[in-house]
Amino acid sequence: MLAKNTDEVIHHLDNIITEAKIQHNRIGLFAALYRQVTLKIKMGIDHNIFDDNFRMERFATAFANRYFQALDDYHSHGKPTKSWQVALAATTKPDYIILQHLLLGINAHINLDLGIVTAEINPGYQLQTFVEDYAKVNNILGELLDVVQGTVGEFSPLLDILDRVGGKTDEMLMNFSISKARQEAWNFAELLANQNDIFRRAIIAMVDTKVAFLGRLVINPGGTLNKAIDLIKDTESDDIPAVIDALNGIVG
Repeated sequence: MLAKNTDEVIHHLDNIITEAKIQHNRIGLFAALYRQVTLKIKMGIDHNIFDDNFRMERFATAFANRYFQALDDYHSHGKPTKSWQVALAATTKPDYIILQHLLLGINAHINLDLGIVTAEINPGYQLQTFVEDYAKVNNILGELLDVVQGTVGEFSPLLDILDRVGGKTDEMLMNFSISKARQEAWNFAELLANQNDIFRRAIIAMVDTKVAFLGRLVINPGGTLNKAIDLIKDTESDDIPAVIDALNGIVG
């Protein structure tokens, strides 16, 4: 199910979302969010906002293919990365809130996949030529997440209690985490860009273990946060197709 370009990426995501809605499968939550991100990046490519639009097309496609490969491996009882195993296994659990499902996908895709693909598309000295376009994607994500947070809140009316018990609003949980994660992903890419295959595989394996651990913390943050999540879940909508549709309608 790998894509050859961003049009195929969007087509594959459409199929995942359609099937998820039919099955009331929470796998469609992150897929819907990811489709919005891809649409925004494609709009940027079409309007020539990037320094190298051809490279951004290759990058966005390769990045999405990491996600598609993880899905294929998971559904075929193969062996996805540890990070994606945590995120995808969680989609079968009805006890996790919408925000957790989104953050689990974001965690695996940004904290692991992003650095790998950034280094693959821009090996060695070429990495530094990608700095400006990488920053432009950060800006796109920041603008989109402002709307995503409000959309999630429509289905999760008590989400703001995380502010009182955890010291962070849902906005901070998503936006700050992603900003920090993308910077760490860039650092990860810098580390990978000049390594040989043996060291690259070893580094990726270590980072994958770390990211999987972070995913488990998203699932079970512990203490008062767990109680807050239980309360949020009790008042959150279980209409998964409706949530998917709302997330999938932000950009179009």
